[in-house]
Amino acid sequence: MIEETLKNELKLKLEKEKKKLEDELKKFASPTENPENFETKYEDFGDDRDDNASEVEEYSDNIALENNLEMQLREVNDSLEKIAKDTYGICENCGEEIDIERLKVYPAAKACIKCKK
Repeated sequence: MIEETLKNELKLKLEKEKKKLEDELKKFASPTENPENFETKYEDFGDDRDDNASEVEEYSDNIALENNLEMQLREVNDSLEKIAKDTYGICENCGEEIDIERLKVYPAAKACIKCKK
């Protein structure tokens, strides 16, 4: 089991990461009723062809970024939930403990190194 002080350190790290991800998402997307889902804003640059092309390009880029950030946010939220349920640090694949050093580097890890490979 993970020591309580280390678990608290990792929890703080996860909470900071959650805030960072949410702030990044809010720069170009609006939160929805589900706290892990955002909706990319569609900027209106103007009415000519070049403006329309720029709008579509930016929107496409932001959709891809939104999906990536939302996935990271879900992983962070899952880890925080596991901490609350006292199931944090257990590999979802094999049920063994995830190495402490791995959790220090990537606190939202769901799998041990052996299973991740």
